[in-house]
Amino acid sequence: MSIRNRILAIFLLATALGGYGFFSWLSDDLRPRYMEAQEDLMVDTAYLLAHQIETSGLSQDNGQWRIDTRDLRAAFEALRGQYFEAQIYGLLKTSVDLRVYVTDAAGIVLFDSEPGRDEGRDMSAWRDVARTLAGQYGARSTADDPLFPEGSTMYVAAPIQAAGEVVGVVSVGKTTRNAERFVASAMPRFFMAAMGTLGLALLLSLGLYWWVTRPLYRLEQYAEDLQTGARVAPPALGNNEIGRVGDAMARLREALDGKAYVEDYVQTLTHELKSPTAAIAGAAELLGEDIPAEDRTRFLDNIRTEAARLNRLVERMLALAEIENRDALKAAQVLNLRELVAEALDSVAPRLHQKDLQVRHGGERSPRVRAERFLLHRALVNLLDNAIDFSPQGGHIDIEMHISGCVVELSLRDYGSGLPDYAAHRVFDRFYSLPRADGRKGTGLGLSFVKQIAELHGGAITLKNHEQGGVCATLSLPLLAD
Repeated sequence: MSIRNRILAIFLLATALGGYGFFSWLSDDLRPRYMEAQEDLMVDTAYLLAHQIETSGLSQDNGQWRIDTRDLRAAFEALRGQYFEAQIYGLLKTSVDLRVYVTDAAGIVLFDSEPGRDEGRDMSAWRDVARTLAGQYGARSTADDPLFPEGSTMYVAAPIQAAGEVVGVVSVGKTTRNAERFVASAMPRFFMAAMGTLGLALLLSLGLYWWVTRPLYRLEQYAEDLQTGARVAPPALGNNEIGRVGDAMARLREALDGKAYVEDYVQTLTHELKSPTAAIAGAAELLGEDIPAEDRTRFLDNIRTEAARLNRLVERMLALAEIENRDALKAAQVLNLRELVAEALDSVAPRLHQKDLQVRHGGERSPRVRAERFLLHRALVNLLDNAIDFSPQGGHIDIEMHISGCVVELSLRDYGSGLPDYAAHRVFDRFYSLPRADGRKGTGLGLSFVKQIAELHGGAITLKNHEQGGVCATLSLPLLAD
């Protein structure tokens, strides 16, 4: 069975069990709720009758309280002969099915609304009377009661009080016949409601099944496309576990495709190394011949220049490889970015003087960042070297710092010829280098190195033409809050 079908089966089973459990709970809980509602009304009735007796049915004889039930007896005798019709939803009520009896302080029945039933009987042991006489809430439910032999009758009692003491009890009894009828009539409606709810839950389950399995289906299609070698973009699977699996597959594909990239990397590196090594070999070969002193000096200078170029290339490759293999800072500290820029300017001061370049500062005074001093210093020096290389003799380099939210932006602008359109998307590629004003080419690793350092610090680097001429490099770093 496929994962999708398993998910569907689990959804359907869970919905069915949930619907069954809900209906079972509802059917089991419905009757007690009706009983509670009936008992609540009986409590009100019992206390109302007790208050009525306390108001007009109590008297004292030789210090003993006597309960007069004549008014209560007359009321029930009149009520028994009265006919009425009350349509309560589906129930037609035509008579009063309420029983009331009154006891004295000893629990002896003084009055019973059912003539000749329990008058004179000792009810002090019955739960409703006993608990009420003891000052507690008294209630009971009795099966096989003459009022409802095939069911049960509920009794709720209230105390009759005089001068702060309980002198009697009023107990109200009512059968559960009508409540049972209400429950029986309500069950079909609840059943239909439960079935409707279950059907809606099934529809929602199917919708949820489609929502969950659709990314799985798209992921499966993506995997099949990869298997066939088709060049397809990763599907949008969302920010969840399935989406992360899709991202992992995309990274795996990139890693596999990287084999071709590695070959291209090696070929490019070989080409970059071939040019200086060929120059060194040619110059060395000529030095073995009998040549004028001036040519010998010139060839030695060429060897030194190309050797230095090789050295720079190897050093930057090693540094770049070390940065690319790191995923966190090692020796981060709080640094003043303005001071760090000043240190980088000191490092390139001879080159600035050689080209008679002026540096102009602007923006925020002293933003602070958390960084590795050595790496950030290297990145700033690389950016300054790049700006110096493409600046005209006697020109300017503008350095500005601006704070935007939680980010500090360091901008370095030169006033050179600008960035060609064809190179805009490649300037951060390894070994990609544009010719300088004097025709020289760099290692093509400087900006790639800066990009890796920026990302390692949680920042970014952009390089684009300034609208008023020249190129502006913007290094963005997280600002350290004061």
